[in-house]
Amino acid sequence: MLTAIDRYMLRLIAVPLFGSLLISAMLLVLDRMRRLFDFVATEGGPVSAVWRMLANLLPEYLGLGIPIGLMLGVLLAFRKIALSSELDVFRAVGLSYGRLLRVPYMYTILLAVLNLGIVGFLQPYSRYAYEGLRFELRTGALGASIKVGEFTRLGEGMTIRIENSAEEGRRLSGIFARVATQDGKSLAVTASRGQFLATDDPDTIILRLSDGLLIQNAPGYRSPRTLSFSSHDLPIELPKIDNFRTRGDGDQELTLPELFREGMRAGASQEDRNLAWSNFHYRIVEVAMMFLLPLAAIAFAIPPKRSTSALGVFLSIVMIVTYHKINQYGQSVGALGIVNPILALWGPFLIFGGLILWMYHITAHVPGGQPIGALERQFSKLLGVFLRLFRGRRRAVGTE
Repeated sequence: MLTAIDRYMLRLIAVPLFGSLLISAMLLVLDRMRRLFDFVATEGGPVSAVWRMLANLLPEYLGLGIPIGLMLGVLLAFRKIALSSELDVFRAVGLSYGRLLRVPYMYTILLAVLNLGIVGFLQPYSRYAYEGLRFELRTGALGASIKVGEFTRLGEGMTIRIENSAEEGRRLSGIFARVATQDGKSLAVTASRGQFLATDDPDTIILRLSDGLLIQNAPGYRSPRTLSFSSHDLPIELPKIDNFRTRGDGDQELTLPELFREGMRAGASQEDRNLAWSNFHYRIVEVAMMFLLPLAAIAFAIPPKRSTSALGVFLSIVMIVTYHKINQYGQSVGALGIVNPILALWGPFLIFGGLILWMYHITAHVPGGQPIGALERQFSKLLGVFLRLFRGRRRAVGTE
């Protein structure tokens, strides 16, 4: 049963947790969005492909965004009750840090299970779908991919050029098309206007032309035949493409059970085993670290007495990002066989875990303990020097 204090902590943690998760995911998405727009525009694909690609990248970003959200949610909640002296009241009535961590660990277990499902099962499928979209864009499978003002070859023997395009390709003008067959027949068409129409066949589209001229020639004709028209439908077969590869071309597209089986497969090469085990342990340690984040959040959240410094918030983000980058490096050297994957990934986990446990012990069990107190004092001194220099510069400018 949740007590009134538990419900109070639930509310305190929820807002910064989900707010931080949303902001971190949005920042990561915005960083990739511009490059995706450039890529899709270069390949001539529709704008909707950008949103589909971003949706498939979201599970990858959530793998880092969820731990950041958990850390900041717990940290900001404990920082609030510490600065308002509520934490002192809780401690005075006999509530230990272990008791206050009950609600944070409820969030931790739920988010860890969610993150395990994302990085272990959803992420491989979304990454495969993302690579499939890139393949389709490059091969033109998402449409004709006709660039304005350029001669574009579509399939065998067909060339088309469009002078102007409006309404995202729905209205075309200044159209020239030429179709040539292997038996020597040819068809040239010019039209003032046109538009692409879908058909029941996904490999064929219709180019409906208006107010144009058609010239047909063949080896048996004495002279080319000319026909003017007000409306003419020209069927266009989309370029034939190879099927996209099957999922699993790379360790990042395998789920956790598939990685485990690949690592244990008798006929696998040592290189394949290193790749599989490095990725397997990388995903596991990323989720395992989440169970230590509430302890780190408490150590970073509580400033020294009579201090309101937010240095702990900054250091907590630095710690998470640093640990994530070290894990990525450990995965790389483990996959190359330079270091055993278990040592490369669980070694940093034990080091960071030991540091977090020590920081929590100092905060929770040492009277007046403050593991980042020395950093807080140095930071306050540097901030004071900066403020004095800034005030002195303002006074100097004011007297000129």
